[in-house]
Amino acid sequence: MRRGGGGPSVAAMGIATDIASDWHAALAALAWQHELGVEDVVLDAPLNRYQLPEPAKTAPPPVPVAMGAAPAPRAPSRPNVAPVETPPPAADAVAEARQFAARATTLDSLRDALAAFDLCDLKKGARNLVFADGNPEARVLILGEAPGRDEDMEGLPFVGRAGMLLDRMFAAIGLSRHSPDSEAALYITNVMPWRPPGNRDPEPAEIAMMRPFVARHIELADPEVIVVMGNTPLVALTGERGILRARGNWTTALNKPLLPMTHPAYLLRNPAAKREAWADLLTLQARLKGQR
Repeated sequence: MRRGGGGPSVAAMGIATDIASDWHAALAALAWQHELGVEDVVLDAPLNRYQLPEPAKTAPPPVPVAMGAAPAPRAPSRPNVAPVETPPPAADAVAEARQFAARATTLDSLRDALAAFDLCDLKKGARNLVFADGNPEARVLILGEAPGRDEDMEGLPFVGRAGMLLDRMFAAIGLSRHSPDSEAALYITNVMPWRPPGNRDPEPAEIAMMRPFVARHIELADPEVIVVMGNTPLVALTGERGILRARGNWTTALNKPLLPMTHPAYLLRNPAAKREAWADLLTLQARLKGQR
């Protein structure tokens, strides 16, 4: 038997240390999942809460009634059904986006219009609005898909590993987002200005919602050539999918020449495809030199 001293036992201290360690481990795991874009906790299988059995109800104990007294009247029974609220009609997000975009007369006012547009749910989970980077006077506008983690943190498009590869690719044909000369400059933007959770592909409704802003962006920047990188911008401007089939083949969108190319992130995963990307870059260079 322990004598004297009111401090905790060694066993109790060990339990407290384990609890603190588990708490910090759980907090670190939660922060890591948040960085990956996990925002909702779901079960392994769908759960329809409308089909759950109602909990059994326990009848209240009977109230003793005095001899000769009439029983108290019972209140009429009412079904245990929650009132049904009719949701308000959903706003036409695409029509609203057209109005917001049409009011913009400069690139700065278009950025403000995007910042004020609240009908895209991606905005709620993003850190920053990713608008554009580079020289707005550039002959070439590059249209990407959506911001990733690095882009969301910095508020600029193509700043992660894929962005560094993009810079090296276009530097090989004498083009740079940092060039003050419009002849050698790039202007870069994305279809989606906010990061999708978990870096998932944008949904068709999200692409349609952002298309009026993209069209107005291109109209205000007025590039000579558009380069779309990946399926999302290809769908946004042409309505077609299949970037591997479309890459390298010139087409037209918004009354401008358009060249589809594979996204730099795809090239990082498939280095053998860099040879085709180089051929596409040479095609772009020839076009800018008036050889096509």
